[in-house]
Amino acid sequence: MSFSVTGVIERQEFGAAVWALVTETGETYELKDAPAELQYSQLKVKVEGEIREDIMTIAMIGPVLEVKSFEILE
Repeated sequence: MSFSVTGVIERQEFGAAVWALVTETGETYELKDAPAELQYSQLKVKVEGEIREDIMTIAMIGPVLEVKSFEILE
């Protein structure tokens, strides 16, 4: 099921760094195969995507969000 969420991109250092989306309420989503345009810390974005419950990651920092589309804010 697709949903949208707004937050700030953060680079999390776990071995090979991973990209995360942190919402204003503090929820953290690990971005699956983050597009190059989203690989900038402190970038405010609105992302539409799908939570992938069928995969696990080494970082395990939060639900894995597969990005379907996004909008850069501000």
